Amino acid sequence: MNITKKVTILAVGLGLVTLSACGSSDGGSEGDGGSKTVTLVSHNSWAASKDVLAAFEEESGYKLKVLEDGDAGSAVNKAILTKDNPQGDVFFGVDNTLLSRALDNGLFQSYEAKGSPLVLPEFRVDESGHRVTPVDTGDVCVNYDKAWFEEHDLTPPRTFDDLVEPEYKDLLVTENASTSSPGLGFLLGTAAKYGDEGWQDYWKKLKANGVKVVDGWEQAYNEEFSGSAGGKQAKGDRPLVVSYASSPPAEVIYADPKPKTAPTGVAEGTCFRQVEYAGLLSNARNPEGGKALLDFLISKRFQDDMPLNMFVYPVREDAQVPEEFTKFGPRAEDPETMDPARIADHRDQWVKSWTSLVLK
Repeated sequence: MNITKKVTILAVGLGLVTLSACGSSDGGSEGDGGSKTVTLVSHNSWAASKDVLAAFEEESGYKLKVLEDGDAGSAVNKAILTKDNPQGDVFFGVDNTLLSRALDNGLFQSYEAKGSPLVLPEFRVDESGHRVTPVDTGDVCVNYDKAWFEEHDLTPPRTFDDLVEPEYKDLLVTENASTSSPGLGFLLGTAAKYGDEGWQDYWKKLKANGVKVVDGWEQAYNEEFSGSAGGKQAKGDRPLVVSYASSPPAEVIYADPKPKTAPTGVAEGTCFRQVEYAGLLSNARNPEGGKALLDFLISKRFQDDMPLNMFVYPVREDAQVPEEFTKFGPRAEDPETMDPARIADHRDQWVKSWTSLVLK
């Protein structure tokens, strides 16, 4: 889920310094099988606490390098193009909207990570091949600027249907479905809601109602959206944005002083559930280190640490969900979902049709 950001971009915009490291062009792993460096290739939303990463290095004996490689969509495409000579050993950040592309192109080799039986059943895929390991989940949803709606004495939208009503004309900004993970997630949410034919009629209405499309999440959330800390600084004028259900708690946690309530809310009837996966790259130079890293990504220590670093939910049944999430950003009770096989069958054509319909 890049989520395809995603949230560490928000954190940077709000003044948070996150931990990252740059890998070398050869992934930092040596071909002799005895390398003590393991390289994780990820989109730009990777983050973890220093003490948790230090514990992995101490316990596993491997030095971890992280190569952040752009938005989720571009990172997946680059990983596919370089699969014969990969940049690292493990790729993290392919979500259910792009999973079939990675699997069909042979990006990953089989490995069942230790702790896999503790992953909640609804997040498991490819259980016969074990080519990917679920790591986190989150919901792509429309967020709204509470203060703007209060000032204009207007009830915030709650559903997809609401967004095409006249009172919300020229208020929504979303990301390009062909270049952005949340943009694609929002498109898939409308396809799940309205069906193979109905989603196009919906987008015609949304376009007529003044939806604005920008390239990616950072621009949409931190520049165009009036409710975010970054958007306020940039004088954004759109009080509705496609983002994540976990964005409101981020606005609280990184605010100074911290507000008692989140300044933004979530239109729960617009949510689409994403799941992010990691996998051992097919031609990893340090496969044993990669296996240790996959074990670590679904360990309870990492799963407990992950929410307040990447603002996503854990997938282990025994992992702890932070109080800030349950208070300011609870998961949608009934999000739109879609089987990965259906996404695989229709995604490219839907994106092509969406581009012709909305951008031309």
